[in-house]
Formats: sequence, C-alpha cells, structure tokens
Amino acid sequence: MKTTFSTLLNSIQEQILNNEIDLKGICMILNKEVPHYNWVGFYFMNDKKRILEIGPYIGAKTDHTEIAFGKGICGQVAVSGKTFVVDDVYAQDNYLACSIQTKAEIVVPLFSNDILIGQLDIDSHEKDPYSEEDVNFLESLCNLIAHKPELYTKYLPE
Repeated sequence: MKTTFSTLLNSIQEQILNNEIDLKGICMILNKEVPHYNWVGFYFMNDKKRILEIGPYIGAKTDHTEIAFGKGICGQVAVSGKTFVVDDVYAQDNYLACSIQTKAEIVVPLFSNDILIGQLDIDSHEKDPYSEEDVNFLESLCNLIAHKPELYTKYLPE
C-alpha cells in the first residue's frame, strides 16, 4: 500500500471537513491509493422500491445499477446492515458477478442517524486481500461520510 490507512483517513477527513471532495473523489483516492481496491463505489437505499441504486463509482462499467434487497453481497448488506467481507466471490452462493476479474469484495454499510442509507462497495482482483485494517478503515471512512450529509443527500430517493 502506498500510504497507511490512518494517513489516508486523515487526508480524506481533512478534505471532507474543508468541502474539497465529493463521493466520486473519495472513490478515486481509494482506487488510486490502495492497490487491492479495483472497483470502488457507493450504492444508496431506496426503501420504497426495496432496491439499492448506484451512486458515484470508479472502475469498470457495471450492469448492476439497481440491486434488489437481499440479492448479492450488496443486497445482503442492505438487509443485515453489517459489513460483509468475501474473500472468494466464487465460493459465495448469492454473488452477483460484476467483472470476471473480481475475486473478492467488501461491502460496508453507511448509516446516518442510525438509519441505513447506503453502502460502500469495493471489489478486488486479488483473492483474500482484506484485513481487519481494511474493515476498520472503511467503517471509519463511512462514519466520516455519514456526518457530512451534503456528500450524499442528493443520491437519496425523495
């Protein structure tokens, strides 16, 4: 990794606090700075339709612009509200294939005022790349984002 997670988190936090970054920018930084983050994007809850709707992302184009609650890893996180780490996507029964290159995935819920509003989804071209440090870093990042509503409110359904 080019930088440590704590350095990266501090840098993103400073940019968030100074209104110098948006969600697409966060995706770009994660994709650039963490070698095993090969697709980075946000999905947002549409509780009325019971689907996730894609937000900003960096990586290969995806057909999964809407994901039903319960379907795939993202859909499971929409139901559970818990971080889900998949070391080998091909060992998962309920996996939605996005890219033939994807070998692992981590999905971290995004809460605002204890309400699940979305998630951060990251795919890797490596098998078993995520550590407890990744989980802690990404959960802390989602917590930072949650405290800055202007970053995400435009992606929430009305």
